[in-house]
Amino acid sequence: MALTGEGYVTHEGCDHIFFVGFLGAGKSTLARNLGRLYHRSYVDTDRMAERMLCKSVRECFEEDGEAAFRDAETRVLARLRREKSLLVSCGGGIVERSDNAHLMHEMGKVVFLDGDLDDSLRQIQHPEKRPDLSTEDVSKLYWRRRPLFLDVSDYVIDIRNKSFDEVADAAGRLLWEEGLL
Repeated sequence: MALTGEGYVTHEGCDHIFFVGFLGAGKSTLARNLGRLYHRSYVDTDRMAERMLCKSVRECFEEDGEAAFRDAETRVLARLRREKSLLVSCGGGIVERSDNAHLMHEMGKVVFLDGDLDDSLRQIQHPEKRPDLSTEDVSKLYWRRRPLFLDVSDYVIDIRNKSFDEVADAAGRLLWEEGLL
């Protein structure tokens, strides 16, 4: 990171910010809103995988299995090496593979939006589109993934009992203070 003569911060190399967390944590909305606010591009790994596979996440899980989707997810992450300064909303299961954690750390910093299971479930607007909710007991899934999120994260933002605006403010402030935005 360097400061130019005009007072702007410039970053060298790949400097993405990856948002991880359980289903319904608000990762996509946060990446999109921070992107607009700080004039940075944002992407969603689930949407990118869907375009790559020409099918929805749910269809991929049903037709090809979870492993096929996880393979696509890893390919999506690897492609992000060619980009710069993205805000990346990651699918809830991205932490299921250690290769993905390595890729994210190679390209930037990881922010875990840490919330309760009940809060996450309340936020999910279309549970029928979420394959993870039908493949396994959701509570077991949450407790299996939570340590993985903690392990991969560089920063943790507690989203419990906070409005979206409070979470966005905390994330923006943290990332700005760390010189990442």
